Amino acid sequence: TVFPWNTSMEEIEKWRPDGIFLSNGPGDPMDVQPVIELAGGLRGKYPIFGICLGHQIISLAYGAKTYKLKFGHRGGNHPVKNLRTGKIEITSQNHSYAVDRESLVHTGLTMTHLNLLDQTVEGVACEEEHVFSVQYHPESAPGPQDSGYLFDRFMEEMEEARDAKTK
Repeated sequence: TVFPWNTSMEEIEKWRPDGIFLSNGPGDPMDVQPVIELAGGLRGKYPIFGICLGHQIISLAYGAKTYKLKFGHRGGNHPVKNLRTGKIEITSQNHSYAVDRESLVHTGLTMTHLNLLDQTVEGVACEEEHVFSVQYHPESAPGPQDSGYLFDRFMEEMEEARDAKTK
């Protein structure tokens, strides 16, 4: 089910979703305060996966900060290191804002991915609340399915949350 940006938490909870996916979008993430507040209210209740603007919204909902990049990240072939596995993913990107790495301290988020071109934050996670996000576009698959595992992870997070509810 796709919800518009201004959907209330009550409306979303009526649907009893297995998970929440925060998609990409244009512009300054600080311009969507209602969505940041919504993400903050939903965290810990459902598994949440965010990409691009969704990544920035998640980070802001946890208290991190964002900033405008001088030129932005555009196009394919951006190398990103998965800090958990050590593997390098070749990514597709299209954004003007990034999450401030120093602002992640004391938010509950851990940096999971790093841009190897400019050392910007490319992914974060809060394991306890089943929330994670990436700055790039894993659905674009610029490499040989380098980032497809993220969607598998989201499915697993939703299955675990559903199983925990039935116990």
